[in-house]
Amino acid sequence: MANLTRRIGAFAVGWFSLVMCCAEVPAQSWAEKMFATTTHDFQSVGRGATAEYRFEFRNLYEEEVHVAAVRSSCGCTTPTLTEDTLRTHETAAVVAKLNTGSFVGSKSATITVVFDKPYYAEVRLRVSGHIRTDISFDPPEIAFDDTVPGQAREQEVTITHRGRSSWRITDVRSHCRHMQVKLDSPETTPATGVAPATVTYRMRVRLLDSMPEGDIRERLTLVSNDASFPTTEMSVSGRVRPSLAVAPTALSLGRLSVGTSSEERLVVRGEAPFEIREVICADDRFSFDVAEGSKKLHFVQVKFHAEDDRPVSHRIRIVTDLDDGKSASFVVTGSVLPSTE
Repeated sequence: MANLTRRIGAFAVGWFSLVMCCAEVPAQSWAEKMFATTTHDFQSVGRGATAEYRFEFRNLYEEEVHVAAVRSSCGCTTPTLTEDTLRTHETAAVVAKLNTGSFVGSKSATITVVFDKPYYAEVRLRVSGHIRTDISFDPPEIAFDDTVPGQAREQEVTITHRGRSSWRITDVRSHCRHMQVKLDSPETTPATGVAPATVTYRMRVRLLDSMPEGDIRERLTLVSNDASFPTTEMSVSGRVRPSLAVAPTALSLGRLSVGTSSEERLVVRGEAPFEIREVICADDRFSFDVAEGSKKLHFVQVKFHAEDDRPVSHRIRIVTDLDDGKSASFVVTGSVLPSTE
């Protein structure tokens, strides 16, 4: 296997490069190193409930990474890919969806992620969970969709348990301090000759205005008096739009020669009009053209002149007048070939 060049020191100015040779890195491990985790337990979920987990991975290398395929060992789990091609420092995810509407009981699956660039490798991701038939949610998850920063929102879900009229929810737990939950008193329906007893709760989930910007991927754990299955998981999803964002977030200059130049364009977008105060960069080979004035959309020209063969690996920050100095940043990478003269 040929060498891979890996970047270390996440987002530090002046990253050092490490060459990983075939004697040090087995053929499969270079790909597995990109994943933050390779296993997930959905625990206990209701039938028809949304149960998804994102196995995120990040290209640690200078070479472009490409995913050729993803497949599952069991129909109980469907894998999808958010992006199949990653340049250096870019991120993507394999989304594992437990098919709770079609399967019940304890299930497990192995998801195989096949890479064909820069070299062939396979990474195996493992998921498991127990799909209950006695609990259902309507809707199947709490979804807040796109939310404006600083805005509080509320969603309602109906939780139905079938089997015992004495079944009760005793607690609702979450690791997220930016949500509040309120349960109404349960409504019970006694069993009949053709239908089991039911217990129904209406639960309101409130997203507080303190929720940080970015994707919302949280879970609520319902604790009940059922000794056999005391907990059940429920998904909370959504996104709080960033009040300031730059695109692309990872910029690659590729390979340049000493004495040559490169120019790229960035888009900086805000929820409210803003001015760009400065662009902070530790590399004096960069210059930036920034238009004056206050507006929601700015274009920034990024110019680089390769005066020497120092490697390019920096996080560059764009500072605005929003909230007295709110900033957005992007990563720029590249390499400069030494002069042959």
